[in-house]
Amino acid sequence: MPLSSVTQLLAQAQAGGGTRELVDSLARTPLSKVVMFVVALTVVRLALRPLFAKASAPHLRGTGYALGRFVDEMLDAFIYAGVFVFMLIRPFGVQAFLIPSGSMWPTLYVNDFIVANKAVYRYSNPKVGDIVVFRPPTTAKLSPDQVDAQGEMKVDFIKRCVGAPGDVVEMKKGVLYRNGMKVDEPNKALSECTDVHPEAECQNFRMLSPDEKKQLTMASFKLVKYNDKIIPLNYTELDANSPSPRVENFVESQAPYHVAEDFQIPDPEEQKKARNLPAEKIPDGMYLMMGDNRNNSFDGRGWGLVPREWIIGRSELTWFPISRLHITR
Repeated sequence: MPLSSVTQLLAQAQAGGGTRELVDSLARTPLSKVVMFVVALTVVRLALRPLFAKASAPHLRGTGYALGRFVDEMLDAFIYAGVFVFMLIRPFGVQAFLIPSGSMWPTLYVNDFIVANKAVYRYSNPKVGDIVVFRPPTTAKLSPDQVDAQGEMKVDFIKRCVGAPGDVVEMKKGVLYRNGMKVDEPNKALSECTDVHPEAECQNFRMLSPDEKKQLTMASFKLVKYNDKIIPLNYTELDANSPSPRVENFVESQAPYHVAEDFQIPDPEEQKKARNLPAEKIPDGMYLMMGDNRNNSFDGRGWGLVPREWIIGRSELTWFPISRLHITR
């Protein structure tokens, strides 16, 4: 990380980015910049070494020498920290991630910092119920700034794993079933955004009352083989994977589902055909992820499955803000 990058991060925090954005930026610093930072500090340290080696006794007692020794020790600390944290701990151990959306509320709040265990999936596979950090497919794109110059997603998502290879996962009017058995979901929420003037991602939510939940048109879901591809299918009695899902009872901002453009089926006759297809198993090497905040989460129901190699780690705990410190399960 060159000095200019450090300056940019500090300027961002001072300009209103805040502590959360600064910590998140540091946690996501590319390894190439870390290497440049470590090399630059090493060069400076080597340049100072001859001065200390030639120092005479009077210099040893001087303020300048003491200051130089302090700088040398600080450089040494930064070098070791850069190597240990960014080249060993972050790639192979744990990493901090900032929660950008409310899709996992109330398990995770917007702007929570979580610690993801990256080592656990080096010797095991994700399990149903794990809260997983992963790189999403491009079908999950909601805005152009989520994609890099090569057209690949440059953001990480965090959701709960609800299906592993070989599982048949379905939702029947909002109720989750796995391999034909109803799933108990103590962390699932149906919520409403309470922001007065939401400009982008909603920051605050409240649980819907039982009466409000009854007003929602709850969609069903399954994976189906359509046009020789396994796709996520969301459907109600009115339509299936429609670009503009209809509702039985109008509830503001609560469409029954949201499907990525790649999987939308505009033709009503094709929708009927897809709705009658049997549910498919999750293929080998793939996983299905959903958010706990079920009616406020754009997840695997809308954009599909996640390959095993795109999975980064398992959320272990929330560590910042301190008031939110807890194990994530």
